[in-house]
Amino acid sequence: MRPVDLARRHGLSTQAVRNYEDAGIIPPAHRGPTGYREYTATHAAGLAAYLALVPGFGHSASRRIMRAVTGGRLDEALECVDEGHALLARDRATLRTVEAALASLGTPTPAVTATPAATSAAAGTRAPFSIGELARHLGLTPATLRAWERAGVLTPRRDPRTGHRQYLAPDVRDAELAHLLRRGGQALATIATVLGELRDAGSLEALAATLEGWRRDLTSRGTAQLHAAGRLSAYLDALDRSAGTG
Repeated sequence: MRPVDLARRHGLSTQAVRNYEDAGIIPPAHRGPTGYREYTATHAAGLAAYLALVPGFGHSASRRIMRAVTGGRLDEALECVDEGHALLARDRATLRTVEAALASLGTPTPAVTATPAATSAAAGTRAPFSIGELARHLGLTPATLRAWERAGVLTPRRDPRTGHRQYLAPDVRDAELAHLLRRGGQALATIATVLGELRDAGSLEALAATLEGWRRDLTSRGTAQLHAAGRLSAYLDALDRSAGTG
């Protein structure tokens, strides 16, 4: 195949194909009598494998995998694949953690945001709290709040003049939710994960609404990894055939 043939087959530009060759993602092209590049079915299989890997593993990992396979370092490539699978498994575990913690708060019903504690915190009538005031508000000790801060559960700002902690309305909300989750037996690391997601989403309602999208993304990555495995296997077979006839 000419460069343009391979490019059109995969919806790419000829320059992109040359770039992938130069990067070691596909093998070096054969050169015809006139010096022009000539690609084979092996190159087509390699390009198909790379394009299939990207949705499941990302560009960086996909490049590492393809360079290793094309360079004959199969174990290195398989380690990269394993890392991608492990990352997906960790992300699924995080999703389950957040879902379980939210369930203990009474989600997915939006009424969870209307609990008395959450409402008082959102209103911010007493904010900003000092660490002592927040501790009394929750019936805890300042030492507990400092421990939660070290664990990443709370992220209060500091007064620029005194350096004292200031707990604004979102911080009070986080502390009240952390207190509730802690009473429910959740570990500090789990609570920190949940509150980190909550801060990104902006509210419990918004966080609950984003979980389905998160789950769909994980499902898409998982199915993409399955598809990529087939393409990568086909590329390995093509390399073997090419080596056998070379």
